[in-house]
Amino acid sequence: MKSQDKDSLQNRRSFLRQTACASLGLTGVINTLAHLRLVNSALAQGLPGGDYKALVVLFLFGGNDSNNLLIPRQSHGSYNQYKTARGVLKILDANDPAYVAGDPASIPLTGAGSDYGVHPAAGGIADLFNSGELAFVANVGTLVYPTTRADYNAGTVPLPPQLFSHSDQQVQWQSSVPDQPFSRGWGGRIADLLASQGHAQGQVSLSVSLSGINSLQVADQEVQYAVTPAGAIPLAGYSASGAPYGNALNGDGSYKTNVAGKRLKAFDDITNYTYQHLLDDDHAKVVKRARANEGLIGAALTAAAATGVDFDNYFVNAQSSLGDQLKSIAKLIAGRASLGNSRQIFFASIGGFDTHQDQLDAQNNLLGELGNSLKAFSDTLKALGVNDNVTTITHSDFTRTLTPNGQDAATAGSDHGWGGHQIVLGGAVNGGQIYGSFPSLALGAGLDAGSSNRGRWIPTTSVDQFAAVSAKWLGVSPTYLADIFPNLSRFDDPFGGSANLGFL
Repeated sequence: MKSQDKDSLQNRRSFLRQTACASLGLTGVINTLAHLRLVNSALAQGLPGGDYKALVVLFLFGGNDSNNLLIPRQSHGSYNQYKTARGVLKILDANDPAYVAGDPASIPLTGAGSDYGVHPAAGGIADLFNSGELAFVANVGTLVYPTTRADYNAGTVPLPPQLFSHSDQQVQWQSSVPDQPFSRGWGGRIADLLASQGHAQGQVSLSVSLSGINSLQVADQEVQYAVTPAGAIPLAGYSASGAPYGNALNGDGSYKTNVAGKRLKAFDDITNYTYQHLLDDDHAKVVKRARANEGLIGAALTAAAATGVDFDNYFVNAQSSLGDQLKSIAKLIAGRASLGNSRQIFFASIGGFDTHQDQLDAQNNLLGELGNSLKAFSDTLKALGVNDNVTTITHSDFTRTLTPNGQDAATAGSDHGWGGHQIVLGGAVNGGQIYGSFPSLALGAGLDAGSSNRGRWIPTTSVDQFAAVSAKWLGVSPTYLADIFPNLSRFDDPFGGSANLGFL
């Protein structure tokens, strides 16, 4: 191609990008982001080949009380505030003179995190932090604009709607646009963009969920694909001895001559028809795609088994719902060549964090499951040689009030809060550090929202800023970050020094 032709092509691309985006309002940008597939289709030819990256978004449903996940130690300036306000929910530093031997104590972090500890059940998280693979991002939450306590109390800044509602905050975390009706998730918008740039070469969507249909991966074009820890969800009624379609298909994939085999063949024949009615034809295509995807997922799991990595052994201490999800994601990553995508976005979740009561016992189990599962996942990715290619980030509805809602340690819990601490994990993570801004734990002052003096922290890092760092690492050009996160410009540059978000 001649030099002037290249310049002309670049100018045309630039013009198309600018006019396409300039003609859209805020809602239009979100709802029609998939149209960039048409604008950017010519760009795919210049993409680097052979690279692979996966982002795993892990949602802690119910509102994880991260006040007891990342805990100030005695050397921290807020330790006494924590110790006083937490009441019966406090977890002391073992060096505190008030500490009673035999009681749970926070596990000390080292290096840049030495003023902090983690929950006593979260040993796996402490190990990953201290080895430099895991970091915390402090006080993240849904925001429409940067907000101070004075703004909140005076009502001078728009706030996320239904701030302390589980369902609303879960969706707002997954959309990153709390001031607009939900239409697409931020993961879905990324998936549409990456697919338009040639990162979705396989038949299976680059958005895969191990936890059912979710808001994060809702997109215009790149439809999320839900699988179970056991693999793709097969058609019901054809399995035998635990093998999908074992009652209907022979080992070579041909149909058996029994009733089940004939019924499955008839079903497949029907879906292969071309229908005049568009809805009928589209429905048949969806079913046909699902059947094809089953085979691709099966091939990926077979390829994972051929790596020689003993997945079950790595997850021997993480035999749980979350452990099973992350083990399956590790297998799909191991078998990624069968799926054909150079970028993937996975969704997993763990529930039970709505700890209005019995919090100490509940968090013991929940954070133990979380820590063990993340450690097993990290160890498995290292064994596969892809730890640098996979980043995991957590989301949660909100954190919970610093003050407890009772005086009995056996039954007390905490109530709905706002900004909380999130985890980032992976070989590419600049780990062993606390990013963002850890809040002062003063009640009725600083970042404590409202007049209840319960310790509901106004976030200092928005979901937009937090997620944008991961999006850029995954391959989203800075040119398109404003399309993925339309409110991002309202906040400090996540890639600048003042935001303190250099975790990737």
